[in-house]
Amino acid sequence: MLRQRTIQKSISTKGVGLHSGLRVEITLRPAQPNTGIVFHRIDLPEVVDFPAQASRVGDTRMASVLQQGNVRVSTVEHLMSALAGLGIDNLHVDLTAEEVPIMDGSAGTFVYLLRSAGLQEQDAVKQFLRVLKTVEVREGEGKDQKWARLEPYDGFALSFAIDFRHPAIDSTANFAEIDFATDSYVKTIARARTFGFVNEVEALRAAGLARGGSLDNAIVMDEFRVLNSDGLRYDDEFVKHKILDAIGDLYLIGKPLVARYVACKSGHSLNNQLARALLAQEDAWELITYESSAAAPKAFTNEWKLA
Repeated sequence: MLRQRTIQKSISTKGVGLHSGLRVEITLRPAQPNTGIVFHRIDLPEVVDFPAQASRVGDTRMASVLQQGNVRVSTVEHLMSALAGLGIDNLHVDLTAEEVPIMDGSAGTFVYLLRSAGLQEQDAVKQFLRVLKTVEVREGEGKDQKWARLEPYDGFALSFAIDFRHPAIDSTANFAEIDFATDSYVKTIARARTFGFVNEVEALRAAGLARGGSLDNAIVMDEFRVLNSDGLRYDDEFVKHKILDAIGDLYLIGKPLVARYVACKSGHSLNNQLARALLAQEDAWELITYESSAAAPKAFTNEWKLA
C-alpha cells in the first residue's frame, strides 16, 4: 500500500518574513502518522497550534494566512507546496515569529531542507482525496473575471493562465500545464519565485505587506523589465510560480488531491474558496487509498524517482 510520510530528523534555518520583515527561525520536526501538518508559534507565552487546514485561513491578501483568534501564521503556501511536492503527510513546523521565512521566494529551499532531513515512510496507509464532480468558483465579470476549478482526473495535474498586462510578463509564457505523472515538481516548479512590481511597493508597505521583500527573495519589475541581474530561472517562471502557490493552497485541503486543477488569474483567495467549496460539497469527493504502487496513478509513485 502507499504509506504516509514524514521526515527522519528535525532541521532548522533562519530567514525573514516577506510581508512582516521580521527575522524568524523555522524548525521542521517529524510527526506521528495521522498528525497532518501543524504549525506552532513557539515565540508566545503559551504555544499556539495551527493545523494546516483550508477552514483556518483567515487572510488571503498576497499570502495564505492561518489564524487562531488574533494570532497568525502567515505565508504558509511555499512550504505547503514543497510538502505536497514531496508527498509529506505529517510534520510539525515551529516558528519564532508570525511568518514563515520567504527564503529565496520559491519552494526550493524548503525542498532542500526536507530532503536534507530525510524522507521517512511510516507504518500507516496514505489517504487521498479524489474529486468525483467538477467544482468551480468565480469572481468578477468580463475581462476581469477570475476563476478556478477542480475536475475528476486519475492523477494530479494543473493548468494555469495569467494576464498581468506588463511587458516583462507578457514576453514570457502566460500559460502552463503540469502533469505529475510525467513532470517533476522539484525540477519544473519548486524554484519558481514570487514576483512583484516596484510601483506597488509603497502601497503594499503602507498596508503592512512586502516589508521584507528584496531582489534576493522575489522577481522585481519596474514598468518595463525584470530588475534581477540573474534574470529568470524558467522561461515561464511567472505562471509556474502561480502553479506553485496553487499546489500549496490546495494542500490545505489536508490530503493529496486526485484531480485536475484549472485556473485563470486565480490567487490565494480564490484557491481557498475553491478548497472550501469542494469540502462543503460532500458528494463531490471521496477519501481513497491505494493498495500498491501499481494500482496508484503515476503522479503519486514518481515523486522520488523524478526528483
